[in-house]
Amino acid sequence: MLTNHWGTAIDDWATAARAGGAPTTTLTTRRQHLAHLGARIGGGPWDVTTETLLTFCGGQSWSAETRRGRRSTFRAFYAWAVTAGHIDASPAAGLPSVKAGKPRPRPCPPRVYKAALLAAARRERLMLRLACEHGLRRAEVACGHSDDLWEDLGGWTLTVHGKGGKDRDIPLLASIAAELRQLPHGYFFPGDDGGHLSPRWVGKLMTRLLPGDWTMHTLRHRFATNAYAHEKDLFTVQELLGHASPATTRVYVHVPREALRRTIEAIAA
Repeated sequence: MLTNHWGTAIDDWATAARAGGAPTTTLTTRRQHLAHLGARIGGGPWDVTTETLLTFCGGQSWSAETRRGRRSTFRAFYAWAVTAGHIDASPAAGLPSVKAGKPRPRPCPPRVYKAALLAAARRERLMLRLACEHGLRRAEVACGHSDDLWEDLGGWTLTVHGKGGKDRDIPLLASIAAELRQLPHGYFFPGDDGGHLSPRWVGKLMTRLLPGDWTMHTLRHRFATNAYAHEKDLFTVQELLGHASPATTRVYVHVPREALRRTIEAIAA
């Protein structure tokens, strides 16, 4: 259970990070990281030592990318704590760097996606298609708004509000554009408080439709894999996914074994 001391510290850090321009999506993720840490280790945030963090992180069965994300959060939080005068030195400074893991893309299989589409109501079907056929993250799907739609000579485009506060323009399939334009003015997926559905809730809705351990994020992997297979241009896929680096995009793209075999046979011919 998260203590009030931890809750106050996280709130104060988030206020400072927001003042520095940290995107809402980043703050939400990092707040979750810190809340998990506080709930698991107990005590107060200023009692944490490097040994505490090493023991906590070492005991988790995280992927390399998850481990890198948690390390980044803990270092940012405790660097702020030093600046704010709560502690003299950051216990997170002693966390070892984490090597990037080998890319392991998990594109959702066609049969799973098709079954989910058939089982979905109209709202959830739109969410599925925005993720799988346009590569949107759950947070990007959640905050989509009718004001983000615009048309030029090529057709309709959606301005996507991406991770890190970075917008990108995604061309829309005509069928998706038509459905989105039929929705009332405002958020595509409104919540009960006048805002939009939370990214977490959007993810839960998708998980209910996708069997096994297939998630909304594997739909994004499917989009990236299909996009690369069509264009063979990693930079185009990077642009569509909204990644800062093509190295990140590579994690999403599954290269089929048949392609490897064709390359070997072509070289030998």
